[in-house]
Amino acid sequence: MIPTMILFGAVTGWWWRVALVGAAVVWPVILAVGGVIDWSWPFWQIAGTLVGGSILAVLNAALGMLLPQAVRWGIRMLRRKHAVAAAR
Repeated sequence: MIPTMILFGAVTGWWWRVALVGAAVVWPVILAVGGVIDWSWPFWQIAGTLVGGSILAVLNAALGMLLPQAVRWGIRMLRRKHAVAAAR
């Protein structure tokens, strides 16, 4: 399940704000609908599972977003380097 959120972060990494919010919302829904949560548990256990899942989903998506953000940073550095060289 962890690779799912890393892949989600890698695919949506260009739009990192949307990806983090999406990970925080979508993953707990997947946990709830996917049968991971037993609804006979006490409320605090259900809430803890959803909040903990949301936190871990955001961390895993952020890890996946490192690759697209690194590519974006590299492109910016190359553009600045070539812009400075062309201005000389």
